[in-house]
Amino acid sequence: MAEPTLAARLAGFAAETTYATLPDDVVDSVRKRVLDIVGLCVAAHRLPTSQAILDYVRDQGGRPQARVVGGGPRVPAALAALANGVLAHSLDYDDTHLPSVLHPSAPVVPAALAAAELAGASGRDTIRAIAVGLEVCVRLGMAGYDPEAGNSTFFEHGQHATSICGTMGGAVAAALLLGQSRDGVLDVLGVAASTASGIIEGNRTGGTVKRLHCGWAAHSAVTAADLVRRGFTGPPTVLEGRFGFFEAFLHGRYAAAEITEGLGSAWSVPGIFFKPYPANHFTHAAIDAAIGLREQGLDPARVERLTLGVPAPVIRTIGQPIEAKRAPETGYQAQFSGPYAVAAGLLGGGGLGVGLADFTDDLARDPLRRELMAKVDVVPDERATKIFPHQFPAVLRARDLDGREWSQEVLVNRGGPGRPLSADELALKFRDNAAGRLPESTAGAVAALAGRLEDLDDVGELLALVADFDRP
Repeated sequence: MAEPTLAARLAGFAAETTYATLPDDVVDSVRKRVLDIVGLCVAAHRLPTSQAILDYVRDQGGRPQARVVGGGPRVPAALAALANGVLAHSLDYDDTHLPSVLHPSAPVVPAALAAAELAGASGRDTIRAIAVGLEVCVRLGMAGYDPEAGNSTFFEHGQHATSICGTMGGAVAAALLLGQSRDGVLDVLGVAASTASGIIEGNRTGGTVKRLHCGWAAHSAVTAADLVRRGFTGPPTVLEGRFGFFEAFLHGRYAAAEITEGLGSAWSVPGIFFKPYPANHFTHAAIDAAIGLREQGLDPARVERLTLGVPAPVIRTIGQPIEAKRAPETGYQAQFSGPYAVAAGLLGGGGLGVGLADFTDDLARDPLRRELMAKVDVVPDERATKIFPHQFPAVLRARDLDGREWSQEVLVNRGGPGRPLSADELALKFRDNAAGRLPESTAGAVAALAGRLEDLDDVGELLALVADFDRP
């Protein structure tokens, strides 16, 4: 008998996993990620791109099947997944898996919630589907991680691994919620692979298209699952085949063991990093290091120069071109700027140290912050490079006008297993995201339902609470 293909292995894992077989820490992690994503979708309504995607979805018409967070009446499920995926990723505040450098929840959770509403699924079924979808997403991302290069091959090829692998993970989640067995999940993987996409140049030189990526992944995921239940099929060798996923995206270089080893017993889901700050994850240790220097007593007004040492591969994202990174024109550009991260950390902010209110267009152009950013050099740090991408470290050095030298290193990222966010900190993040949009009573009700998601007979009960709210 022929060895099962890699996609067949994933499909078997998906079909065999039940809510009852999920480890407790996986269930707890999924609950928290659902609440995190819902909060991010609420908060993202402040952005013009959010209004654009809502307008687009409403213009498409179609059957009322699933809710968009803050979108009012139901829309077709794939369009709900599109809008919620865009909202979830738009603030760069969504979780990250390392070392694959994926943002798994932003595509997978919106796809699963839309499919769950379409199917009238329970909380337990939804938790199971999200857990499996996240695991599939992460394992595909890890198959494309090159340990010798210390980076994702997807990224080296200019591809957004989150969007590509998120399509596949989201499709598996949606397939389970729409009642597919092993063979159906296998077909869904085969169909979804032909819709996976994402180009990451926007991280370097601007544009808001990256906000679209997780939405398009979630849309493709739900669409693939829906088409398979209507009769479409896919190739069983979709992953390792001569013209398959790994050949197309990774030129045939991949680690099959990352997909198969420990599948069903060793779960990646609880180790996915929650983000404490609404910025590109490469900047987080810079923020923490700057906060550390401020806590040491460094006066931002007396800084002569600053040197931010980071892993060499991240400089192209947060330090190049340096002229642009020292002078972001928008809050969105500031989220990808190492110099801005240093300035924000030195000056202090809201949320868990630096919050949503610290990334505005006005602050990006603020003269005081521009003055600080002009003093920041972003350079490779050898020790940080060796640790990357298992962490995104930073070493920040400063010299003040009195000639005193200051230094702060951050080698372990906040929000991951080494420095986890507490339940109270995650609750604070959600409240901060919901503030000014959801009444406190509603926000509390959402948090309570997410905390007992497995008890819900219909996940729509949670989504109904956030379907409409004020958008200041």
